[in-house]
Amino acid sequence: MSAGTSRRSVLAWLAGGGAFAALAQTSAFPEKGRTIRIVLGLAAGGASDAQARFVANKLAEVLQTPVIVENRPGASFILATEEVIRAAPDGYTLMYAPSSVVAQNPQTLAQVRYDPFRDLTPISLGARGPLVLTVHASVPARNVQELVAYIKANPGKLGYASFGTGTSSHIYGEAFARQAGLDVVHVPYKGGADAAKDFLAGRVQYYFDAAPNAIQNAATGKVRMLAVAAPRRSPMLPDVPTTTEQGMRGLDMPSWLGFYGPARMPSAVVDSLNAALVQVLAMPATREFFRQGAYEAESSSPQQLRELTRATYDQWGDIIRRLGLTKQSQ
Repeated sequence: MSAGTSRRSVLAWLAGGGAFAALAQTSAFPEKGRTIRIVLGLAAGGASDAQARFVANKLAEVLQTPVIVENRPGASFILATEEVIRAAPDGYTLMYAPSSVVAQNPQTLAQVRYDPFRDLTPISLGARGPLVLTVHASVPARNVQELVAYIKANPGKLGYASFGTGTSSHIYGEAFARQAGLDVVHVPYKGGADAAKDFLAGRVQYYFDAAPNAIQNAATGKVRMLAVAAPRRSPMLPDVPTTTEQGMRGLDMPSWLGFYGPARMPSAVVDSLNAALVQVLAMPATREFFRQGAYEAESSSPQQLRELTRATYDQWGDIIRRLGLTKQSQ
């Protein structure tokens, strides 16, 4: 290769942003001392909040820069999602979101203006875990059949809580009510922590809750866990039968949380964040923390999360169509 050819090749390589540019981006991210935000569309105090804060602390150690969690509750995660979408795609604004944000909200809420495949960058899966059907202790039901019988004996008098309209807890509740032919009232909240206050006080009678919240609430003695909405029993809740075991079909959809950023993030930044999250989520301390809440800490590649998002979106879309649910205003 001549000197001229070599020089042209190098210039073309640099101009095209090849490996050198990617390496430079990786080495520059994150800037030391610059804060990374993890936006969470739920109130502080819930299980997802605890998971996000645990990961943020470990991520700060790995990346050697501050990582904080910012709570932006309300509108079924729409406010938080839109904030992340509007942020600069530089890796300093992320979102920890349940699958409902990308798989259900766009198909159930009229206010949603974002496209999860166009407007967000998948970074890594964070956790998997089931929802658990729980009832307040004032409800004299010890299993799904007894709950159905009690609700039918009190038509229109009972309410079920959800994380918010269009979320997985809402759709599970609606599917449960439709399948059993129940006359109940849906009461949406701004997240698990807000729902728990009314649920523990008995102002709502049952609730498809995230497993960590369900375990915590059951420990108070004010609520009982009746069923796990999953294909198999949870290793953390071996004595709680599944909804399928108790005759309720179609309530075993996947439930997970993942890390996303705005669209158009540089691949080198995505790779840096992914590598750090993979490391954090594989730590024994992280896995144990999540396990105590009946969740499994689990990472993925960005592409795997993109594929999981699409598959879950399609699965929930099928359920939403079969239930005849239309987009609702909050």
